[in-house]
Amino acid sequence: METARLRLVPVTVEIVECTLAEELDKVSRLIGALLPDPWPGRALIERAFSASLDAIRADPTSRLWGDRIAIGRTGDPPRVIGSVIFHGQPDADGMVEVGYGMELKSQGLGYATEATGAQVDWALSQQGVRKVRATTPPWHRASIRVLEKIGFRPAGTDDHEALGEVLVFERLR
Repeated sequence: METARLRLVPVTVEIVECTLAEELDKVSRLIGALLPDPWPGRALIERAFSASLDAIRADPTSRLWGDRIAIGRTGDPPRVIGSVIFHGQPDADGMVEVGYGMELKSQGLGYATEATGAQVDWALSQQGVRKVRATTPPWHRASIRVLEKIGFRPAGTDDHEALGEVLVFERLR
């Protein structure tokens, strides 16, 4: 998938295996882009690689559903600038949850809005998806603004075990 400035590359079992084995040169070859240092960033580890490798291997369709690495289309060579990750396939109510993170050097340039917007549009076009949900801490103004720009609306609060109270946003089909 491509946007105006990004190439969004699916996360595969092989990419996860090589990342966890610290074979980063191989990951770079697989995705066709240079990796930032350090890589993977905290957001990608927490969201995409939080399940055990055995669980990912056993059910990659569910565990890696829609997960993509964002690569800048300009620059030679191309570079990884972030990721957009879903928390598995749609649930029984047709809801999926999205998370996103951009590398520090790529923040504040609209990449999160562009990448996440494209991925949310893709998710809402998939059979069985009725709603996309996202959560963010109340102090994270940049994340809130990304969600607002791509059509999410406030939908309450929730408790997160590490962050405490988080704001819930939703976008409907």
